[in-house]
Amino acid sequence: MKAKAGITVDRRSILRTGAAIGALQMVPPVIIAARGETPVRIGMVDPITGVYAAIARGEVDGAQLATEELNKNGGILGRPVELQIEDSANDVGTGVQKTRKLIERDQVSFIIGDVNSGIALAMTQVTKEKRIVHIVSGGHTDPITGSNCAWNVFRVCNTTTMDANAIAMTLIERLGNKWYFFTPDYAYGHSLQAGFEKILKAHGGSFAGDLIPLGTADYSAYLIKARAFEPKVLVNNMGGGDQVASLKQFVQFGLDKQMGVGGALFELESLRAVPDDARIGWWTMEWWWDQPGVPHVREFSAAMKQRTGQQASARNWFGYVSVKTAALAANQAKSLDAVKLARVLSDFKLPPEVALQPGSPRFRSGDHELMSSVFVGQAHRPEGDPDNMFTVQDLVPGEKAAGPVEEAGCKLEWPT
Repeated sequence: MKAKAGITVDRRSILRTGAAIGALQMVPPVIIAARGETPVRIGMVDPITGVYAAIARGEVDGAQLATEELNKNGGILGRPVELQIEDSANDVGTGVQKTRKLIERDQVSFIIGDVNSGIALAMTQVTKEKRIVHIVSGGHTDPITGSNCAWNVFRVCNTTTMDANAIAMTLIERLGNKWYFFTPDYAYGHSLQAGFEKILKAHGGSFAGDLIPLGTADYSAYLIKARAFEPKVLVNNMGGGDQVASLKQFVQFGLDKQMGVGGALFELESLRAVPDDARIGWWTMEWWWDQPGVPHVREFSAAMKQRTGQQASARNWFGYVSVKTAALAANQAKSLDAVKLARVLSDFKLPPEVALQPGSPRFRSGDHELMSSVFVGQAHRPEGDPDNMFTVQDLVPGEKAAGPVEEAGCKLEWPT
């Protein structure tokens, strides 16, 4: 590898001198050189390319910030932290392969990921087999901490049930109970729509909809079917680039004049990518940067803005919390043993500087789901700050949104 000055250096030298390897792999080698110690390695698998690239990039940015902060403050167990990032390319097989590589070849002590629920669910089979703590940063499908839960798996983002429970009554009461679904045809979409259907049926509603492949570019056929059904609400469950494309075309077809729109997540990365006319509807955020009076939120968002040029997003927070959770668990357990780490994290409360929201979110002991608040509100054109495109109308506590642990379907079995 050639340095800019023409000096030839090998990869090992780069690690020692502090140069970065790869656009997405953040290694703090100055600290490694100073201490001469083996780093604690954290593996992260996310779809850095593909339809979910923007939200995956958000998680990576947050994880990298957390890693930098740790290395400025003693690392993990007094050792430097190395974040190793792999691209799942939005493909289950690739995600599983990259997870095995990180564990078997790179000897990571934790796994984080994936944004894609189907990949995250498949990764849990590998991490359970390999007995390594797995923090699911952004894959929402219910079975991860429900019917397929595992002693070593903890989730930062909400379940689909939590998001559906938080927003469903707002959509019914404000817009009506005749819905048409746009739902991505994989694990996340299936469980999210099921959660919505349960509530809608209980309140006398009716619905129709489509399961739509990831990466769909043309939504005209689906929009024509939605218009013919004459719903009160188009419930748009698409994510990332798919949500951006479908909402753009929803407005272009003029359907915003005929029906309301809303759903579980309209993430800040997606809000930034749509035109002003498509910044509409009622949605949830799983974290929001504008929380006046909540300790440490302003500082976190400022740190992210210095890094990315924009206010912090929920995805930034997911990545940040995932890395900080790994460090907190190891430093409290004084160990990298997976069972000891998992025991510490079971019912573990996030400190205020990591929680960055009211209350004390905890990883519920019965299913290892983080009981974080759900921010319910309305999307709109920017007001003042370019990222001020969402007004929070209600803050739903995680315990209320999740419901009893018994309903999650999780039966944790610990190693003997």
